[in-house]
Amino acid sequence: MKRTILRLSLLLALALPLISAGKADDGVMTKSGGVYVVNTTTLGKKVSGYVGATPLKVYIEKNKITRVELLSNQETPKYNAMIKRKMLPQYVGKTVKELKKGNVDGVTGATFTSNAVKENVRLAVEYYSKKK
Repeated sequence: MKRTILRLSLLLALALPLISAGKADDGVMTKSGGVYVVNTTTLGKKVSGYVGATPLKVYIEKNKITRVELLSNQETPKYNAMIKRKMLPQYVGKTVKELKKGNVDGVTGATFTSNAVKENVRLAVEYYSKKK
């Protein structure tokens, strides 16, 4: 009996950190201080801009986007700069519900990259909605 209790205690001690980490710290989505951060590197690995994958970090607090960050990619630096300046700020303040409707304008001249960013944000919002 004591041996069984000891084994169960050991199993619980090993499992507790995994249980308490929960859904919000799985390598795709992390949570810190009420802000969820969804990294689309693996979610959107098949989402391609003009040259290749265009991963993002999407920051969500209280069901609103607070920031979208373009991660390292192979797109043309000029187009990345346009996306950062003209497109990513459009997401800030939008609710998850609004973004499910996809109402953000792309950047003229960077159509492929814009479409990839939109798809990555959509994937991030979808993932957040399911896993938060």
